[in-house]
Amino acid sequence: MLRTPILLTTMLVPFIAIAFAGSAESAGVEKKSWGKAPSGEAVDLYTLTNSKGHSVSITTWGAIITSIKVPDKSGALGDVVHGFDTLDGYLGKHPFFGAIVGRYGNRIGGAKFAIDGKTYTLAKNDGDNTLHGGVKGFDKYVWMAKPTAAHGAPSLVLTHVSPDGDEGFPGQLTVTLTYTWTENDELRMHYVAQTTKPTVVNLTNHSYFNLAGKGTILEHQLQLSCDRYTPVVKGLIPTGELPPVEGTPFDFRKATAIGARIDAANDQIALGGGYDHNFVVNGAAGTLRPAAHVVDPSSGRTLDVITTEPGVQFYTGNFLDGTVVGKGGTHYVKRSAFCLETQHYPDSPNQKTFPSTVLRPGQTYNTTTIFKFGVAQ
Repeated sequence: MLRTPILLTTMLVPFIAIAFAGSAESAGVEKKSWGKAPSGEAVDLYTLTNSKGHSVSITTWGAIITSIKVPDKSGALGDVVHGFDTLDGYLGKHPFFGAIVGRYGNRIGGAKFAIDGKTYTLAKNDGDNTLHGGVKGFDKYVWMAKPTAAHGAPSLVLTHVSPDGDEGFPGQLTVTLTYTWTENDELRMHYVAQTTKPTVVNLTNHSYFNLAGKGTILEHQLQLSCDRYTPVVKGLIPTGELPPVEGTPFDFRKATAIGARIDAANDQIALGGGYDHNFVVNGAAGTLRPAAHVVDPSSGRTLDVITTEPGVQFYTGNFLDGTVVGKGGTHYVKRSAFCLETQHYPDSPNQKTFPSTVLRPGQTYNTTTIFKFGVAQ
């Protein structure tokens, strides 16, 4: 009953059709050299800035969002994502700060799946499971980049070609990702992919947000447009059930402090060490619709997440322990950031009742997510 296709129609997102228009020297796009990858390839950093001076920076290493600078209620600009000041930090071990993860974001149980009766075996990089594409996912490659414009807004088109058999996944997969930064402080992410063989695809952005720019996110107020969620077993693999959030610590249908129930005596909370669960976004998958709304009371900053995806992973930085030193020498401690990763559900290739993540030759993977920033009125 939930076997919705991975393909989306173009009627949903008018800006998509012109995402590749515009000059290579687009206004509002600044490029600078940012070092070299382990392969010796040059890595660049692009900054998209709107007329208000608000900006997003993206590096070609992993298509990573390195900073998002937006104003608080007093008008002061602040960076609202975790990350590093230099490329070296991203080349080292870190928990996917700002990265594009693929081919399959989140987990595949048992590190294997089958398509058309053929089983494919993947690397086990998360216990017995595959996490975020395997040992060398899309976050560990240099993407090709081209600055452009969509509706006059600064944009960056990034492309990566994953060869047949990459990390065990079948088919050569060509991915194009367009970041667009609008006058209204919307970061639009449009993903397109095509394959040469039947495969599975689930792409997402893994930014870690702290709208205050400091401290923990426990006082942030979260509202999710989600009536159901996907409970998990050990290893954070879904059971296949889709129970209602009502009456559980997972009910964020009304704005609630993230920390209000994060330490509740609940078996699901215990398995995740906090929140690390997929929520089912209300409404028809494939249409742009609200998934989440977050307000930081101290700064007044807000974040809205709008997506065509069927699910969103809410993660509260449970594995951050202060050992990762980021921007300005900041030690990123437990629950100092949250993630809202729009996605198909974890382990969908092995869950027959979940929306399908299978992509076949001749089809196009086509999804959109928007991070919209603002200030509470």
